[in-house]
Amino acid sequence: MDQKLLKDYARLLSKRGVNVQKGDEVWVYASLDQPDFTRMVVEQLYKDGAKFVRVIFSDDACVRHTYKNATLSTLAKLPPYRLAELKYRAKKLPSVLYIMGEDPNAMKGVNQNKIAKSRMKQYPKIKPYRDAMDGKYKWCIGAIPNAAWAKMVFPKDSEEVAIEKLWDAILSTSRVDGNDPVENWNKHNAILIEKRKKLELFGLVELQYKASNGTDFKVGLDEYRVWGGGMEVVKDKGDFNPNIPSEEVFTSPVAGKAEGLLVASKPLSYNGELIEDFSVRFKDGKVVEVKAKKGQKLLEQMVKMDEGASMLGECALIAYDTPIRKTGLLFYNTLFDENAACHFALGAGFPDCIKGGLDMSHEELVEHKMNESMIHVDFMIGTADLDVVGITKDGKKVQIFKDGNWAF
Repeated sequence: MDQKLLKDYARLLSKRGVNVQKGDEVWVYASLDQPDFTRMVVEQLYKDGAKFVRVIFSDDACVRHTYKNATLSTLAKLPPYRLAELKYRAKKLPSVLYIMGEDPNAMKGVNQNKIAKSRMKQYPKIKPYRDAMDGKYKWCIGAIPNAAWAKMVFPKDSEEVAIEKLWDAILSTSRVDGNDPVENWNKHNAILIEKRKKLELFGLVELQYKASNGTDFKVGLDEYRVWGGGMEVVKDKGDFNPNIPSEEVFTSPVAGKAEGLLVASKPLSYNGELIEDFSVRFKDGKVVEVKAKKGQKLLEQMVKMDEGASMLGECALIAYDTPIRKTGLLFYNTLFDENAACHFALGAGFPDCIKGGLDMSHEELVEHKMNESMIHVDFMIGTADLDVVGITKDGKKVQIFKDGNWAF
């Protein structure tokens, strides 16, 4: 792989991803698959002014062994060192950079009930710290290839060739093209922010979706909803890009206002296992039926993780002609696939998608119909013929998407 492009990518994750400022502390969560690149990122973070960088490596195989062999009671506990880490993060608010390389089938054959129950038991202990940090620190998710993931995307190629091709796909879709990637992202952010502003000016109270694959759906909004996309801003810490790559403009819908059928246009990798050819039906704002040709039980389990898991926390608009979709690849990875097609997320909503939400109490957010859940799982519904119509508060119709792309 071209070392200049890798250095450009490392600089992008540092300068535009977490946007390191002098004196920042950064925690890096990285997979073991590309240690040389992780070292390159750490060097860049220090070069850009970080005062301290902590690296936490992970490995799919080790995680798999843990879920297979540790007891549920052990997995459900929150050890003192984890609690101490959460307390430290909630107090010091270090920036967090995730450099992910995940096997989409890493947990295939592992007891999914065990995974789900352990997370359900841990969640109440973790939630207060998560809430305390929400919207107060900079974070970014980027990607690196590993052999298992690369072979799923490029099954006909050797492992070495597949990894190289996946690197090419990651870099190109992240706008690392030999030019200044930071400037590329500044221009891209400006386009997404302009879309956000226009959507807010419409004063939408509903979005209606239709596609030939069977999607026929409507979701509620209100005057308190704010649209996000591109860069975000943390008070006194600066702006940052949470996802690289990203093509979405998104908001959190009104919890409890969703009707109809959503048909997935891409597979979903959830808990290290694939769910394929699936649909989700809503009535009175909640999931009432799910169907999947592969992963039916896992999908059923997902929407029952807690009360909010059966409601929507995000609706995101992504043009069908994005660079990710144009690759023609199915990435089997939500970071990429969600940015190749319009999508929704089951589970938790975003406080910053409600006017003044970051300064609201838990009770105020609930009053403003922000969905709460321990999960936030994106699934893709965008197609080449997707039609999205917005309804304004005075009943007017606005064409938002036509034939899969922006109509304005």
